[in-house]
Amino acid sequence: MAVEYELKYRATPEILERIKADFPGTYTITEMTTTYYDTPGGDLAKLFWTLRHRREGDQHICTLKTPSGLDGRSEYEWNCEDIHEAIPHLCRLSGSNALAQLAERGLVKTCGARFIRTARRLIAGSTLTELALDAGVLINGEKEEPFSEVEVELKQGHRQEADIIAFLLSRSYGLEPESKSKFQRSKELGAK
Repeated sequence: MAVEYELKYRATPEILERIKADFPGTYTITEMTTTYYDTPGGDLAKLFWTLRHRREGDQHICTLKTPSGLDGRSEYEWNCEDIHEAIPHLCRLSGSNALAQLAERGLVKTCGARFIRTARRLIAGSTLTELALDAGVLINGEKEEPFSEVEVELKQGHRQEADIIAFLLSRSYGLEPESKSKFQRSKELGAK
């Protein structure tokens, strides 16, 4: 289990290109397709849990995210193409069988996203972060909405240093914080 700590900012495609030009180096470019799941009654959402399958290039990763403290989320991952096959492993990793019990009610696809992630690692002091430049579409049924965002994710080290990196990026490029995850925004797209 990892505790996820990331800071997200709304951006434009032009800002993503400026940041990439201003931070030269080796970037990985990955096509990603994400599908989010819940029970028909929305039981996972009521618990503030996120269950997703993400294809990252040739890899398939099933993830369960649960609340963890004030500003983080516990994240459990299992490499698997089928969300149903991943559930027992995610239960074992999380130390709880609650997901399996809820999944017995059935799982439905709720929404998703399709995007390109251009990412590189940044080191500041003893802290390692990933700078991710994401551009694509949020999906809910037949509805699609384009998005671009900058994400600074702490990989190793101190949150305060990740906060400083994110603050400097936001100030330098006029970025506005994005308080909602891709999941929340794609879910809300269905109500528009």
